[in-house]
Amino acid sequence: MNAEELAKEDGDDVASVNDNFMEAGLEQLTLFAEEISDLEAILQDVAELGGKDAGKKSARLVKQLRGFEPSVTLIGQIKSGKTTLINAMLGRRDLLPADVNPWTSVVTSLHLNTPLADDAPTASFQFFNQDEWDHLVENGGRIGELSARAGADDEMEKIRQQIAEMRDKTKRRLGAKFELLLGQKHHYAKLTDDLVQRYVCLGDDLDDQADDDQQGRFADITKSADLYLDAPAIPMPFCLRDTPGVNDTFMMREQITINALRDSRICVVVLSAHQALSSMDMGLIRLISNVKSREVVIFVNRIDELADPAAQIPEIRASILQTLADQNGPENPQVIFGSAYWATIALAENLDDIVADSADALFNWAEASLTTETSTMDTKSMVWHLSGVPELFSALSERIVESTGAEVLAAARKRALNLVSGVQASGTIVSMRLDGDVIDVMPHDALVGHLDRITQDKLALLSDRLDSVFDQFSSRIDQSQKRFLDRALESLLQHLESEGEDKVWQYSPDGLRLLLRTSYQVMRHNVTAACDDVFAATADDLAGLYRAAFGVAVDNFTITPPAAPDIPAPVTLGQTIALDLQTSWWKGWWKRRKGYRAFASGFYDLIEAETDPIVEELKIRQAGEIRAMAERELREFLAEQRGLLTDISEKSTVDIDDLENIFGITAQQERAEMFAFILDELSAQTARRSKGDDQ
Repeated sequence: MNAEELAKEDGDDVASVNDNFMEAGLEQLTLFAEEISDLEAILQDVAELGGKDAGKKSARLVKQLRGFEPSVTLIGQIKSGKTTLINAMLGRRDLLPADVNPWTSVVTSLHLNTPLADDAPTASFQFFNQDEWDHLVENGGRIGELSARAGADDEMEKIRQQIAEMRDKTKRRLGAKFELLLGQKHHYAKLTDDLVQRYVCLGDDLDDQADDDQQGRFADITKSADLYLDAPAIPMPFCLRDTPGVNDTFMMREQITINALRDSRICVVVLSAHQALSSMDMGLIRLISNVKSREVVIFVNRIDELADPAAQIPEIRASILQTLADQNGPENPQVIFGSAYWATIALAENLDDIVADSADALFNWAEASLTTETSTMDTKSMVWHLSGVPELFSALSERIVESTGAEVLAAARKRALNLVSGVQASGTIVSMRLDGDVIDVMPHDALVGHLDRITQDKLALLSDRLDSVFDQFSSRIDQSQKRFLDRALESLLQHLESEGEDKVWQYSPDGLRLLLRTSYQVMRHNVTAACDDVFAATADDLAGLYRAAFGVAVDNFTITPPAAPDIPAPVTLGQTIALDLQTSWWKGWWKRRKGYRAFASGFYDLIEAETDPIVEELKIRQAGEIRAMAERELREFLAEQRGLLTDISEKSTVDIDDLENIFGITAQQERAEMFAFILDELSAQTARRSKGDDQ
């Protein structure tokens, strides 16, 4: 069957096609969204029953739940089809331009279904700042730094020529305002295709460009784009992050991709079926090797261009897995095969635009992969299924639900449990006073003093524990770097003794990455343990303070400590260093050395300078971010508990005549029963989620 026959088969069925076919694969995410809705409903009940203060806390929790936006970063080489795939996933065939300028390095974040204020922009574009631009145009980016350290004058001259060409073209395009634009951010109330074209897409050659043609006007200096739009098929807020290809001349895109990966727990590696994990993709393997295997999905695109997908796909899969194993990539990643082109065909009004060869490949793959479960699908749904997009959605949904989603729900439920326990305790005080009981409570100032001491002591304890963890981590990675350099130098000297100076020596830096990754994993474990201990001790002290302050027993009263923050992956370890590049400049460096001593000292200095930024990144920036995350979690927990305990203290001293209406419900027994029910429901939800996570 060819394209013409496919279109004919689709024919009059277009009007009856199920408009919901794009929801395929999103079932788990839909169930997760329902869990969030259930928790929101409980929090709204707490707000109604608990009074003004509880209402504010509940509203904050609901806002945080509604603002949860799991993000997925797509990485891959230029022309792998990432952008077309993202457009298909959004159900908008032409939203992002697929023919991006080879100079541009824009990270485009698509925020789907994100709650926005009425006056919030729906499109924002950030330009490179002056320092970032100078780093590129004055030093040639990472390649320029490397070449300068290696003394590769020929390479530097080529880079200077390319930079001069780019700089001149950019200044001609933007005119006198060029430098004033650097560092700025442009916001727009309405997202349009023309707007995206202006900031992201390649423009025509300037010599042929009309004066009123704005396509690509700002593309050269745009660093990131944040676009906000609705995606009805996706049941909750969701962020897809499109990155530039990593194989650019100056390695600027590599660093930008690394930064994008830091902002997402899950990444999709998009490969082309014709060139799956070629030698140019080793940079990709280095990047994803530092992300948890479970959080990496490989999407092999463009199977529509294969002559015989049924026969070729198993071969490509085996080749990818073997390459990953050989190159120390992620173990057993999920590999999905598909075609963004087929997905865009499914989104069209009819199927008659499909090219003949692609239609042949489609039917070849359909015969091999369709099952009885899919045989009843309408034509568009079937093409959508064969595109691989539903399988990709399913993989992403599963990972979101089991990782960031589970963590967000668990944290929200813990905070909700603490809120309900606190409101219950407050209610108990009120009920006893309404019954005429005399309550011996700690004076408010004394209570605040105890809270201040707990806050000070526990923050100091956390700081001390983290100091110890990070000191050990710093020492370990310094030792790892030195051991690597010593071993590499010894290997170099052995090579010179056995092979002489005429044969170029090669040495892999993967050993250093493995040592640093192991040290990072130990640090991650120790940080989690330290946070768990300090958070639990804080909860115990607060529970003790409650008993000392009020001396009242409340059924099921507990203070649940927060979870330790999730430690981000060390994606900076994937950064390219000199030993990864066995290119002409390396041979030039080799030929310029004379004598063993010159080789030894020159190599040691070069590789030390290359690896120092990675080591410093881990020791200073990443360790600092982890410390800030842990301290922020503890401070927020302490602030919430302070609010609850001081609220109880106020209820114990408020005038008896004002207690009748303080909660909005005067029947205290009924109110207590309702809170007990809410507490049981929250506990049951938490237990169900924990049981599911253990299975």
